[in-house]
Amino acid sequence: MNIGVLGTGIVGDTIGTKLVQLGHNVKMGSRTATNEKAAAWVKKNGSRSSQGTFADAASFGEIVMNCTHGVASLEALKLAGAINFKNKILVDIANALDFSMGMPPLLSVCNTDSLGEQIQRAFPDAKVVKTLNTMNCILMVNPQLVANGDHDIFISGNDAGAKTKVTEIVRDWFGWKSIIDLGDITTARTTEMLLPIWVALMGIYKSPNFNFKIIR
Repeated sequence: MNIGVLGTGIVGDTIGTKLVQLGHNVKMGSRTATNEKAAAWVKKNGSRSSQGTFADAASFGEIVMNCTHGVASLEALKLAGAINFKNKILVDIANALDFSMGMPPLLSVCNTDSLGEQIQRAFPDAKVVKTLNTMNCILMVNPQLVANGDHDIFISGNDAGAKTKVTEIVRDWFGWKSIIDLGDITTARTTEMLLPIWVALMGIYKSPNFNFKIIR
């Protein structure tokens, strides 16, 4: 499958590398077609990897992964172009963390709205699915690293078919055993607002290698 990954940071690098390892063709997008981080990622990952602008990656992908910094996601997606998301699944992994006041970061959107909802409103022809945003990027693609994978991932989105496909991706490609469908895209508020407690726990544990598990 051809997959577009938007963002050259550690999340985009980790997700993109895993997808290439699984045999997919991945184009990493950034503001410029010659981004140095993207070029280094392509050099590391070989012939199934390529780079380009946000628009190049979004046009290339049958599915697109938003791995940009959350506070800049809307701007990056607008640069990618609405036409390139039409009728496509857009997996939103980002969190709108605002570090302008230092640590711990604040949420630039919360309570009555979420980044996932903002993206869906801005790109109504895209099938936005929020997931993978409640853990460290290493765990995103390797849940077995903690408790033999016995922990939970959440999914939100308006399109049932898109959620089914993304559920298959995180289960069959990334190895997630427990995927909880929270409902429509408004439920992205709940997972995005887990980030303050996640940051606090990382400070306590001195490690990002942990996750949430729902016990009933």
